Amino acid sequence: MKKLWDISPPVHAGAPVFPGDTAYSQQWVASIGPGCPVNVSAITLSPHVGAHADAPLHYDPAGLPIGDVALDAFIGPCRVVHAIGVGALVRPEHLAHALHDLPPRVLVRTYPHMPQAAFDNDLPAFAPETVELLADRGVVLIGIDSASIDPASSKTLDSHQVIRRRGLRVLENLLLDDIPEGDYELIALPLKLTTADASPVRAILRSLT
Repeated sequence: MKKLWDISPPVHAGAPVFPGDTAYSQQWVASIGPGCPVNVSAITLSPHVGAHADAPLHYDPAGLPIGDVALDAFIGPCRVVHAIGVGALVRPEHLAHALHDLPPRVLVRTYPHMPQAAFDNDLPAFAPETVELLADRGVVLIGIDSASIDPASSKTLDSHQVIRRRGLRVLENLLLDDIPEGDYELIALPLKLTTADASPVRAILRSLT
């Protein structure tokens, strides 16, 4: 039987979000009791809470919402590459050891332990030239275990602009703490949110054999 790894961090009221973004909250609108057979909740959250897929609409005013994005990129062979503790930006040389025979999806682990209690204002991100290199190698989706592929303070979002121009898809906030380097099958499907700029995903890896 193929092994599964859950690479989605827990989503709850204390899950960190980008400063100014909408944190997760939940209210009960119905509870099991006399005259009510079910529990029903209402939730409020940014679509960027937890593991999520950005839509082109997030970084391109004319981009597609996540519900209109094709699903092909979010499922299939991928490689997990370690670039732990390399600094503010993951540069091409940090991935050089793992660029042979690349599958179409690359997930990069940057943290020894992904921060799950507070937002990391110094989050590691991709250098735009790294995204260009991966696109040149035929990669269609990139992922990272931080909250953004650009530095938290960036106003130009250079790496997001590379994925816009090159047509790549992106996953952020992945939990890769226990994942060895190597090749896997990725399954991380976004919800069909027809007007949203992103979607939460339940991201998993599955062994190839």
